[in-house]
Amino acid sequence: MDANAVEELTDLPYKSTTIAKLDDGSETPVAHACGHDSHTTWLLSTAKFLAEHKDSWKGTVVFIAQPAEELILGAQAMVKDGLYTKYDIPKPDYLFGIHALPFPVGVLAAASGVRMAGTDQLDVTFYGVGGHGSNPQLTKDPILMAASAIMQYQAIVSRAIDPKNSAVLTVGAIEAGKDNNVIPEKALLKINLRWFNEKDRNLMIEGIKRINESIAHAYGLPEDKMPTMTFKGWSYPLENEPEITAVVREALYPLVENEKMVLDESVLPSVMGSEDLHHLVIENEKKDCVFINVGIAEPKRFAEAMKKGQLPFANHNGNFEIDLSAIPYGSKVAITAMLAIFNKN
Repeated sequence: MDANAVEELTDLPYKSTTIAKLDDGSETPVAHACGHDSHTTWLLSTAKFLAEHKDSWKGTVVFIAQPAEELILGAQAMVKDGLYTKYDIPKPDYLFGIHALPFPVGVLAAASGVRMAGTDQLDVTFYGVGGHGSNPQLTKDPILMAASAIMQYQAIVSRAIDPKNSAVLTVGAIEAGKDNNVIPEKALLKINLRWFNEKDRNLMIEGIKRINESIAHAYGLPEDKMPTMTFKGWSYPLENEPEITAVVREALYPLVENEKMVLDESVLPSVMGSEDLHHLVIENEKKDCVFINVGIAEPKRFAEAMKKGQLPFANHNGNFEIDLSAIPYGSKVAITAMLAIFNKN
């Protein structure tokens, strides 16, 4: 489903060697460095089981292979495209999702409450006056403006957000110019925000806008060259409904060696990562959601990494690797959770 612009660095015989062409014509290695290939396998396994064991459950089940999760766009795009209107998909009473986690195989996470941060992905473009690198006095350098903005952005979180709250402002990419001796006409910043409440979200967005415009004014740019902001994917924080999460958690206990291996909200804090599947139902009256995680790391490798105070690998990293035992195990977890939801009464 979703691939990352990451070169896979493992020595596995089935590692990704695919090169993708981007919209701008450039090329990049891509890999499933977040587990979406395993998620798709778990989905198909669960669909196969439920189709073959209709006497084990009663109701209506819809399997959704949602695209563009990495862009935080897919769920909203499906609804906008007519998921419930044009295609007459029944609005669900419950939404269940599952995701790989770099914990050992056999460890699960089924915690209630707010689990993941809200997020925005936005682009900021600074406009200037280009020219020869040897004559900067005849130009208005957008790279310098962008560099100044990047440094000032960090003061938004450190000085405008309540220190008791969690928020992140990351500039993930800078695109400007091609040649060593040319000052370009514009510079693009690709920004990612993470937040848990809309007040902090608005503080970051408004702060970015003020910083952008103040820098442009300081460089003497006219109104028609003020920086622009383009909003792309976004989502609210993901929240697991306590009752249905407890139903799923209880059902998972027989699948682990010790009940403590099913992590709940008492031991598992919320994370700054984000998810958008809940936007499939966010506008519905019925939107009980449960999103769980499945460990996919080889246990010995995980233990060795923990001795060094680190995880064996990270999502979105070239070393990301799913131990093959996690494939059937994750399928069993998904099937068990789905049966528990259908038979909870």
